[in-house]
Amino acid sequence: MHKKIVVSAIAAIAALSAGVAHAESPWMVRARAVNLDWDNKNADNLQNAGVGDVSAKKRWIPEVDISYFFTPNIAAELVLTYPQDVDIQTSALGKIGKVQALPPSLLVQYHFTELGAFKPYVGLGVNYTIFTKKSFDTALGTVSVDRASFGFAAQVGADYKLDKNWSLNVDAKYIQMDTDVKLGGSKIGKLDLNPVTWGVGVGYRF
Repeated sequence: MHKKIVVSAIAAIAALSAGVAHAESPWMVRARAVNLDWDNKNADNLQNAGVGDVSAKKRWIPEVDISYFFTPNIAAELVLTYPQDVDIQTSALGKIGKVQALPPSLLVQYHFTELGAFKPYVGLGVNYTIFTKKSFDTALGTVSVDRASFGFAAQVGADYKLDKNWSLNVDAKYIQMDTDVKLGGSKIGKLDLNPVTWGVGVGYRF
């Protein structure tokens, strides 16, 4: 239901904005270096498996987004990266393995354009994370996670225009992301990853 509401909202914005003339190109591409700060909430639910707290290790990743401006204020942003290794560690055993996650997000943004070269924005949308490598073997047995996770994403950021095409960008997102964790095929708990991402990069409008 939530997915249908967000998709319908994006489609409505596109329909209402069709044919709007742009003073500048409606397309923008950004490249960022992003720090994944996992929330690791509810990791203590997995202690009964005898491995202690289970958590995902924080890391830096590259990120690319493609934005389309329906109007000077309203845009849609597709956030992409390649499948990322997520190290899984425990308080008792240290690193026990890794899974691979592909976490694209789609957000609708509102850009504030009244501040000259400084252009802050806010966004709301959805994230769909696909775990492409979702299991690994340990001394206790095979640890696995669900194939995919679906949740909301919220965003705040700003562009600072350097010239007609280039800009600097800072961006922060909160992403709902969780997965069931299984040991030997039996569920042993749920890991709410819910990362906050902090990014800095450059944008090019064309």
